Amino acid sequence: MGSGERRKIGKRGQVTIPKELRERFGIKGGDDVVIHEEAGKIVIERPVTREELAEGYRRSAQRTSELADELAGVSTEADEQLGDAPEW
Repeated sequence: MGSGERRKIGKRGQVTIPKELRERFGIKGGDDVVIHEEAGKIVIERPVTREELAEGYRRSAQRTSELADELAGVSTEADEQLGDAPEW
């Protein structure tokens, strides 16, 4: 079991996230959080923002473009070294 602060669950199922963790993760009163189960544990995390999601898609598109460029170079190099493929 991990270390951490013990908290009591209120009658309505509420629990307070420790101040140190709220500050570390930038969670303020009124913010949304995502709560889900993962490997038998309850996980509370900040939701992914639209900006973070868009940045992830931009990085993925950039990497895809880089890989396509690299493969095009490899294909050209292979053609130069091996010649055209035989027609069978």
